[in-house]
Amino acid sequence: MTGDEFKIVRIAAAVALGGFLVGFDATVISGAIPLLRDYFGLGGSAGGLKLGWAVSCLGWGAMAGNLAAGTLSDRFGRRSVLLLTAVLFLASALTAALSTRFAVFVAARICGGLAVGAAILTAPVYIAEIAPARSRGSLVSLNQLMIVIGISISFFSNYFLLSLGKDSWRWMLGAQAVPAGIYFLLLTLVPESPRWLLGKGREAGARAALAAVHGAAALHRELDIVQGNLGKKTRHIGLRELFTGRLQRVMAFGLGIAFFQQATGINAIFYYLPTIFAASGGELSTSFAQSVLVGLVNVGMTVVAIWLIDRLGRKPLLVIGLTGITLSLLTICWAFHPAHASHGNLVLIAIIAYVASFAISLGPVMWVMLSEIFPNDERAAAISVVGFWNSLVSASVTLLFPIEVAAWGPAGTFLAYGLLAAGGLLFVVMLAPETKGKTLEELEGILTRPKQALGNNADSGS
Repeated sequence: MTGDEFKIVRIAAAVALGGFLVGFDATVISGAIPLLRDYFGLGGSAGGLKLGWAVSCLGWGAMAGNLAAGTLSDRFGRRSVLLLTAVLFLASALTAALSTRFAVFVAARICGGLAVGAAILTAPVYIAEIAPARSRGSLVSLNQLMIVIGISISFFSNYFLLSLGKDSWRWMLGAQAVPAGIYFLLLTLVPESPRWLLGKGREAGARAALAAVHGAAALHRELDIVQGNLGKKTRHIGLRELFTGRLQRVMAFGLGIAFFQQATGINAIFYYLPTIFAASGGELSTSFAQSVLVGLVNVGMTVVAIWLIDRLGRKPLLVIGLTGITLSLLTICWAFHPAHASHGNLVLIAIIAYVASFAISLGPVMWVMLSEIFPNDERAAAISVVGFWNSLVSASVTLLFPIEVAAWGPAGTFLAYGLLAAGGLLFVVMLAPETKGKTLEELEGILTRPKQALGNNADSGS
C-alpha cells in the first residue's frame, strides 16, 4: 500500500467511526431492556407497547435525521454534518444514562436517533466521494464494518456491565460518550469532501482537499474527473422528480433494497437478541454470552464481505446472502414451532447463520450501492429519501416485534420474516445492477440513461 493509499484508508476509517456509534447506539438497548422494564414499570400489555416504543424510538429519531442529512450536508458540507452527529451522540448517551423519567429517556434516545439517521447516510457518501473507483466498495464497507464492531462491542459491554446490578443500564448507555468524544476529535482532522467543495464553487478548497486525500500527483486527474461531471449540471431537481424520469429506476431499486434490508428483521433480532435466546430456553446471563458470540460472527463475516465486494461484486453477494437469510429464518421458525421440543441450540445456530448471511450481503452491500447508484448532484437528496424509508421500516419492525410475538408466537413471526426474505431474493435477482469497478461518473451515465432498464445492467461491472 502506497502512502497516498494509506492516507485514504486512514481518512475513511476516521469517518467510518460514526458507523461504530450507529451500531453501538442501536444495539446497546438490547441489554438494558430487562432492567428498563423494571425501572420504569413497563409490565402488562400497556407496558409492552411502551417498551416497544422505548426500543424503537431511536429509529423514529433516525427518520428525522435521514430527512435532514441530505439538505444539511448539501448546504453545510459532509464533514460539518458528521461533526454535528458526534455532538448529538455525546448528548444522547449522557442524558439517557442520567434520566430518571421515562419521557426524558425517550427524548434522549430520539436525540441519538437523529445522529444515527444523519451519520448512517452521510459517512458512506463522504467515503464514496473521496475513494478511488477500484477500492470504493471496500472503503465504503468500512462504515458497515464499524457498525458491526459497534454492535459487537455493545454486546461485550452489556455482558460485563450486567454485574453492576439494577442500575447497570445507566453504565451500558453512558459508555457511548467515550467513542463519541473521540469521533468529534478525529473529524476535526479530516478535510471536507472535494466533490462538495467543487459543487459550491470553492475550487481552491477542493484542490487542497484532493491533495490531502489523493496526493499532489493525482490532484489534476481527480480534479478533471469531478469537474467534467459537475460542468454538465445546471440545476437541482425537486423531490417529486426523484421518482420520475431518469432517476425512476434507480430510486425504485434503492427503495426496494432499503425495504428488504429491514423487513427481514435484522434490527428486531439485534435489539431483542437476549430476549429471543431466553425464549428458546436459556438463562438471562447465558443469553448475554450468546449475544457476544453473534456479535463476533457479525464482525468476522463483514470483514469477508469487504474482501469480496470489489472482487466478486455486489449482486453475487446479495444473492448468496439472501439465500442464506431465507433458509436461516425458516429454520428459526421451525425450531420455535410449538409442536417441537425445545431447540435452543438450533435457534442459536440458525441466528448465527442468519447474521453471517446478512453481514456479507444486505448489511454492507446496500450502503455501498446507495452511495454509488445516484448522480452526484442528487445523491444526498436521494439517499435521504431512501434512508428515511429504511428507518421507517426499521422502526416499525422493531416497534411491532413484541406485539407480533405475543399474537403469532416466535414461529409465526420468523415465518413472516422468512417469506419477506424470499421476496427480497427475487427482487435482487430481477433488478439489482452491478456497480463494481466503475467511477461514480461512469455509473451515472449507465444507470440514469433514459429508457435503460436497470436490470439490463446487472453484469455491467463484471
